Amino acid sequence: MALIAIGVVAIVGLVLVNLAQRVDRLHRRVISSRAVLEAQLVRRAETAGNLARTGRLDAASTLIVAEAAWNAAVQAPRLVGGASDLADTGMERGLVESELTIDLRAALGDAEDLTALRADPVAAAPLADLEQAAYRAQLARRFHNDAVVATQRLRQNPLVRVFHLAGRAAMPVTFEMDDDVFR
Repeated sequence: MALIAIGVVAIVGLVLVNLAQRVDRLHRRVISSRAVLEAQLVRRAETAGNLARTGRLDAASTLIVAEAAWNAAVQAPRLVGGASDLADTGMERGLVESELTIDLRAALGDAEDLTALRADPVAAAPLADLEQAAYRAQLARRFHNDAVVATQRLRQNPLVRVFHLAGRAAMPVTFEMDDDVFR
């Protein structure tokens, strides 16, 4: 009888340790994906600033894109580095990044304007860099949000909640922004 009780306790212990390790791995994945997302967003803002500096956009678009790129690259709150409330930081950063996307869409114009920019030898390389950076930022955001959703789902497990297997780690939140520059 005592052996059965010890066996049951051992099995329950192994299950709890396994769950705690999975929660920890997922939290590490969220932190890692957030850092990658931050880097890709900064890269996107830098390439937008480079495009604005080519002088191939009209004067108003150049100023608007340059300011939005500056806000996103320098002044926006960071997603990594000890933010006290990542939900608020992510929401504010998402708004700044969405503003950059909207300003870029307006500056790049329709398909005809975009084709003309691609044909311009001065604007072609910065525009290609921006397209690549925007695509990578989209992918980074998707990977980050997938990691967050997986972590949230596991943390809803009753065993994880009852035994506090997530410790004091904050519940991760998805990063939302308008990231479709080239519609």
